[in-house]
Amino acid sequence: MTDQPVLITGGAGYIGSHTVRHLVSQGTKIVVLDNLAYGHPEAIIDASVELVIGDTGDRDLVRSLFEKHRFGAVIHFAAFAYVGESVTDPLKYYWNNTAEPIALLQVMREFDCKVFVFSSTCATYGTPAKIPIDESTPQNPINPYGHSKLMVERILRDCGHAWGLRSACLRYFNASGCSADGLIGEDHDPETHLIPRVLMAVTGEIDALEVYGTDYPTPDGTCIRDYIHVEDLAEAHALALDHLLSGKESIRCNLGTGQGISVKEIIAAAEKVTGKTVPVRYGPRREGDPPELVADPSLARETLGWTAKHRDVLQIVGAAWAWMDGSRKGRYPR
Repeated sequence: MTDQPVLITGGAGYIGSHTVRHLVSQGTKIVVLDNLAYGHPEAIIDASVELVIGDTGDRDLVRSLFEKHRFGAVIHFAAFAYVGESVTDPLKYYWNNTAEPIALLQVMREFDCKVFVFSSTCATYGTPAKIPIDESTPQNPINPYGHSKLMVERILRDCGHAWGLRSACLRYFNASGCSADGLIGEDHDPETHLIPRVLMAVTGEIDALEVYGTDYPTPDGTCIRDYIHVEDLAEAHALALDHLLSGKESIRCNLGTGQGISVKEIIAAAEKVTGKTVPVRYGPRREGDPPELVADPSLARETLGWTAKHRDVLQIVGAAWAWMDGSRKGRYPR
């Protein structure tokens, strides 16, 4: 770790807030910059963390933070992540996800800050020709969201060549779960991810879970995804930060479990965890959904010493339920 503070953009969001807690537990001084468009200030539960409300692309604000704190590194989570919205409003995504990080990088260069951990995504691969997906898989995004993230990966590479920036691009798969103590968890509005929507169907917050397609070439006909627990993701970001701060080279690696879980398997796990039936409506396939997306996480193991600890589907769904049926109720009366 570094004796200097670390700036975490988007640190009040889902994965960002878990990473903040993980780093604080290791003694790292953290400053969070978040515009709270999708983040939640109450997710920053450690009193030592300074939360600054503002945009990553606000150069004057970012410059003032660097002048005050002299950051040793930046972890960048701040981004929009709704694939469908990126198709209907691409400029929103290219501005927020690509242009604003450029402003951040410009300030980093001014202050000679050369460590950048980037929240990337498996969406940069598009529809892969082979499973599991390793880092040699061609990156061919099929939507503006994936393109906006891939552009930043390429910008980081070029900055590495130009002024010695060291970066870690962490391409993660389907984030899931919540903190072990259930105090923070997945909290999107609107919520589009499968596991929370399954549980929202259980609580009655939605009438039924929509399942798109039961005729995929998979064992039970539904899509298969690699669900990676949010605390495993937080640990990976901390390890990537250590990797770069120790002077090691830039890395690009997948974060996943290496195992696939189908939609129907998630539903069955939710019913077992909650003891309740999940109301489901089955419909046709959704355009653009690949049958299967599973990571090959070997490179992360080799370079960072990281392996996902949460692999059991009941554990993954149970963690999400602990949040949805626990702390969240205090903030979202039903």
